[in-house]
Amino acid sequence: MGSVTEAQDYTSYDNADNEYQPCNKVSVQEFGRIFLPTLYSLVFIVGLVGNGLVAYVLVVCQRKTMTMTDLCLLQLAVSDLIFIISLPFWSHYVAARNWPFGGFLCKTVTGLYLLGFYGSIFFMVLMSMDRYVVIIHAVTTARHRSMLVGMALCGVIWLISFCASVPTFLFTQVKNESDSFTCNVVFPEGSSWKQVTYFQMNLLGFLLPLCIMVFCYSRIIPTLVNLRSVQRHKAIRLILIIVILFFLFWTPYNVTIFLHALHTLGYFSECDFSQNLDFSLQWTETIAFTHCCLNPVIYALVGQRFQRMVLKLLRKWLTCIFSCNPSNSFTGDQSNRMSSFSRSSEHNTTRLM
Repeated sequence: MGSVTEAQDYTSYDNADNEYQPCNKVSVQEFGRIFLPTLYSLVFIVGLVGNGLVAYVLVVCQRKTMTMTDLCLLQLAVSDLIFIISLPFWSHYVAARNWPFGGFLCKTVTGLYLLGFYGSIFFMVLMSMDRYVVIIHAVTTARHRSMLVGMALCGVIWLISFCASVPTFLFTQVKNESDSFTCNVVFPEGSSWKQVTYFQMNLLGFLLPLCIMVFCYSRIIPTLVNLRSVQRHKAIRLILIIVILFFLFWTPYNVTIFLHALHTLGYFSECDFSQNLDFSLQWTETIAFTHCCLNPVIYALVGQRFQRMVLKLLRKWLTCIFSCNPSNSFTGDQSNRMSSFSRSSEHNTTRLM
């Protein structure tokens, strides 16, 4: 996996002269101790607030009238939350260079990290396919987008995410090294499991999702262009943002993962290259992880329906706050101004769902 599950594994060898010499990676380790915990903490805070808001609004305000799109959006938020739950553990692990949480949490946190990682990407793909069905095959939408079908598809996505996480989960273990404990993935000697997990991440976590998203949206955009709607340009721009951001945030990380896989096969075995690869993995991994913070903005906050639900929830909270404080209670004019602001916001927002 990425550097979070190999945070303490800086053992590498330089065989440029056909001899195995220890490759000193103290600089990589010291850089990671400062850089990774800081960035992981920021991703955790922003992702927790954003995805938590999405999940709360959908469950509280939209529970009885939830649509297929709402269900997918909820599962995406849950996936991101599961993913970011693991980040505080990895932050402590990198900073302290010690895993004090035991073997059970080592496997559990690794499993949550992988389950959320794959789930988040797969649910983005499912939402792209759902839009494709709605726009391109609108005639058959009603019978193919029932909640029962939606729950079944979500169950399949979770099952696939779980299966993709199993190999790394099984090989994760805690080891006692000198005066500290490590939580790393330890593959059997002579096996190709390590390379398989890297290539699996490239294929299932990037190439296949990107191809499906590009196919779906390449069919959707021409259809939207032919529609006579004032919202079509906003919808097309939003689609392009979704694909471009996914490509920009995940491509560097997957290129680095691919090079890392080749490195484990004996290519690019020079020590300098290995050090640069580890630095690159730390940077690109954090950039990719921040994408989960953008998901609430991309899929929910820019959508007209979600904004309407947020405004409704805020009005409810504000009404409760001011009604509990007689000196600051709402007047009729204040209520009318809030209602007018809400209606204006709904008309000016981009309709995504």
